[in-house]
Amino acid sequence: MTSWVRIGDLVKSKTEIDERARRAAAGYAKLGVTAGDVVAVYMRNDFALMEAALAAGLCGAYVVPVNWHNTPEEARYVLENSGAKVLVIHADLWRAVQQAIPEGVEVLVAETPPMLRADYHVSDEAAAVAPGLRAFENWLMQHAPAQPPFPTSPGSMIYTSGTTGHPKGVRRQPPTPEQAAASQQMMRTVGGLIGWEDRLGDATLLIPGPAYHSSPNGWMYSFYNMGTNLVVEPRFDAERMLATIAAHRVTHALVVPTMFVRLLALPAETRARYDLSSLVHVMHVGSPCPPHVKRAMIDWWGPIITEHYGSTEVGAVTNCTADEWLAHPGTVGRRLDGCTVVIMDAEGRVLPPGQSGEVVCGRERFPEFTYHGDPAKRAKSARGDLVATGDIGFFDEDGYLYLSGRAGDMIIFGGTNVYPAEIEAELMKVPGIADCAVFGIPDEDFGETVCAFIQPDIGEVLSAEAIRAELKPRLAGYKIPKRIEFASALPREDTGKIFKRKLKEPFWRDAGRTI
Repeated sequence: MTSWVRIGDLVKSKTEIDERARRAAAGYAKLGVTAGDVVAVYMRNDFALMEAALAAGLCGAYVVPVNWHNTPEEARYVLENSGAKVLVIHADLWRAVQQAIPEGVEVLVAETPPMLRADYHVSDEAAAVAPGLRAFENWLMQHAPAQPPFPTSPGSMIYTSGTTGHPKGVRRQPPTPEQAAASQQMMRTVGGLIGWEDRLGDATLLIPGPAYHSSPNGWMYSFYNMGTNLVVEPRFDAERMLATIAAHRVTHALVVPTMFVRLLALPAETRARYDLSSLVHVMHVGSPCPPHVKRAMIDWWGPIITEHYGSTEVGAVTNCTADEWLAHPGTVGRRLDGCTVVIMDAEGRVLPPGQSGEVVCGRERFPEFTYHGDPAKRAKSARGDLVATGDIGFFDEDGYLYLSGRAGDMIIFGGTNVYPAEIEAELMKVPGIADCAVFGIPDEDFGETVCAFIQPDIGEVLSAEAIRAELKPRLAGYKIPKRIEFASALPREDTGKIFKRKLKEPFWRDAGRTI
């Protein structure tokens, strides 16, 4: 029996999706797409997104999944920088960025389906393909399916957002057969599929996050190509996620910590309503998980919650089971086989356990990458044969890695390094705080000082003085936020991850500086 993909209330078999992808590949070829070219997809989670992306791989072309939260100018940058030959875009999103699409890019517009209209409040008029545009569905069905042999797919070219400047496109060489096999084995390890090799059709993976992000993107296509079933959420909603797991007997899931926070915020009677016994492996990625949140999820869902650490550039390099985390709270795990992870100081010397520094890593049998169009940035991240991830961390004596924060997020207070992740973890222990974001803002005396934006729990009234009093026994004085702002909601991506840059930029702009 062929595997299937469910998005919203619609289900397609892998056979049907593959056949439609081959039709689109034939259409791309007629538009001049060849190996090494780029197809950009500017879409929310939808079957058309999967078909458009798979088709690019059949042509040997790179897929650039564009963050549809981008401003028009940000979208223009990615499309121009990537050299996209074709853009596939949902109709309502096209209306928002049509003036930013570079000349010469072939545009295919997909109708925004009803399941997305409801979740994103898109009108029927905005969801329709405007007259005179090339409609993706009609265009696709005009072509007979392309036939093998197909070139090796180079995969996705993900644009990673930095703390400064434009995002960088991570472009890999097409994998050799040995590299492809090693990557698949790595995915089976971190994805919880060891022992499932003879029954992959029994596995059902839930992807509740947007496919423009590196991890959802990689997991979705890896599991799909291995022959598992997929349930892809159009948009994350905490109770709907529980209902989806129960209704479709989901076995595996990929989440981010903020989803845990929202799940735990559901009333106890709501959480008890759903049968989650089908779950065997839940991986969280993307950002550090507050220890009390992870412990609460393990108490609720059992020792099935795992974590891995890595980056878009090098993939997964550590893995951590629930039992390992309970024995080493706060860790992101130990090195995976075939991976190198070390901690370096500013001079490139490897540091011993217990000392914080730059996290530097690499993987055997992994395709080499560059930052598209910017080899200087690639050289800047190189540490010999290894790559600096931009994170700060340390190892304990047992070989478990702990993260202190992002090097680019580091606050330099009077010459002293302050890591926001440490302060955020302590804030999340304060009763009444639903979420928070900590970053540095300009300060005339100390260069930078600590600022915290706090989202209170619904109905909670908090004060800056009371919060500082809670933090005083646990943090050095200079780490306690000098400025505290409250907001009923913090700006977020679909995953729930906070757009910290949007909070931070106004403070630096008002000071006449950029970040």
